[in-house]
Amino acid sequence: MTFSPLLEGEHEEAWLTEAGLVRLVDDSLAAEDHEEDSAVFLSTLTRTQAAAVQLRVSSYQQTLLRRRNRQHLPDVRDIFRPPEKNEEPPKLEEGSDKDATTAETEMELNVEVAFSEQALSYRDNNQRLKVNNSSLNSSDDKLPNFKLLRDKTGQTRVGDLSPLDMKKVRRLVLVEMTALFDTAGIDVKANKPGRVKSKESGLFGVPLITLLDQDHRRVPGTKVPLILQMLIRHVEEEGLDTEGLLRIPGAATRVKSLCQELESSFYDRTFQWKQVKQHDAASLLKLFIRELPHPLLTVEYLNAFIAVNKLPTKKQQLQALNLLVLLLPEANRDTLKALVEFFQRVINHQAKNKMTLNNVSVVMAPNIFMFKGFRSKVTEQQEFSMATNTANIVRLLIRYQNLLWTIPKFILTQVRQQNMESQRKLYKDRAVRKLLKKITTDRPLDKAIPEENTQGFIRVQAPQFSKISMAIQLTEDLQASDVLTRFLSQDSSVSVKKEDLCLYEIGGNIKERCLDEETYMKDLSQLNPAAEWVIKAVQR
Repeated sequence: MTFSPLLEGEHEEAWLTEAGLVRLVDDSLAAEDHEEDSAVFLSTLTRTQAAAVQLRVSSYQQTLLRRRNRQHLPDVRDIFRPPEKNEEPPKLEEGSDKDATTAETEMELNVEVAFSEQALSYRDNNQRLKVNNSSLNSSDDKLPNFKLLRDKTGQTRVGDLSPLDMKKVRRLVLVEMTALFDTAGIDVKANKPGRVKSKESGLFGVPLITLLDQDHRRVPGTKVPLILQMLIRHVEEEGLDTEGLLRIPGAATRVKSLCQELESSFYDRTFQWKQVKQHDAASLLKLFIRELPHPLLTVEYLNAFIAVNKLPTKKQQLQALNLLVLLLPEANRDTLKALVEFFQRVINHQAKNKMTLNNVSVVMAPNIFMFKGFRSKVTEQQEFSMATNTANIVRLLIRYQNLLWTIPKFILTQVRQQNMESQRKLYKDRAVRKLLKKITTDRPLDKAIPEENTQGFIRVQAPQFSKISMAIQLTEDLQASDVLTRFLSQDSSVSVKKEDLCLYEIGGNIKERCLDEETYMKDLSQLNPAAEWVIKAVQR
């Protein structure tokens, strides 16, 4: 596997393309619907996010001007208007820049204000503070005990949103992540992958997507490679109290032989797992990660993950990792989650296995960051330095995994704003209004806002299980969990367990969202009064 830095202009072009904004600088791609999409997207950006886009548009335009001898291009000043006199930048909640003086004791994470806006406030108030690199290797108990402020409209985890809304999330997260690094003065350049020579089938050295395609043919819906699942399961079945687990390597000759046997008999289910010693299984697990032809954290974002260490506070490092996790392709994100969950279970037994958070991180960082084909390109000193720095990233991924796989509320708010703005533009179109008038004439009932909502009730449907819908009164303390409990108590014919059901928010200013069980329904109904509420089975 080889990769190289992007050339002049390529970084900005790749970034604008990924953000869906390349049409801002290329007239040949302009189309009315695409321009509207860009306009809607840009209208929801914060000042720091808009500044990040503007910087890359301007830089790319300058590059193109040099290439095309000043051929006409849209002027960046036409794309970004200055703030109106009565338009104020987003205000931070009181105490939101507490990191300035208590970087290691900050407890609450503000997810209602854009991270880059918080970072800007921190920077403006603390120009003289520098990164304290000595904290990167501090003991486990020095990491802050971060927690999210409870949001009455519910926490949104990866996988809770529809693919359409997740596409919007990804665009916003890319811009926000870039703005966060920009605010700290960190220039993160993406790499472009070179030609990859990889196997088209098998277990080790196979691209993650290829491996999952193989697995889907055997077990539909598989999100994490079956071989990785089995290696983790075998290590755990042997017991997690073994001293030096993950640190002590297996016998090299045995590991090589087992690797060959797995390649030939794993899918036939004839492989004898009883013969595999625990340290050998742990070595196979590390080998699997190292042999991936593409790094688990992707070539595109590997530099950004490493650059997290340069951010001035643990809070900003955590926020950047949250955004980077959301940017990973689904297969990479799910596989990384399975790994960090396993690492935490190993750490839970540290009293006996001696594998603390620091120890596990130091052992696993080289396997995650120093992927196949990369070791040959760095010196031993560079490898040691990289392993030391990246261990902090792995530490944070493990310690804060329950926070990192969530979608910040401010991002979801921007998605809602985009959906509402898109609907507003749609209804402004005369042809659509004419069509809607005809539909209204034919169908006199207007379902824009369900009547029950205006009377303090919501109507909950469960078409998978029942033809009858439930009218539920909205009270201050009614949660999504209560709705599911009431549904199961009223319909005894439903054999599905409560944990396998989800109450969905559908329509209005969101496409589809599986609700956190602690969501307060009255608060959410006020935020999205046009939504419908549907109970469906969900695959966890």
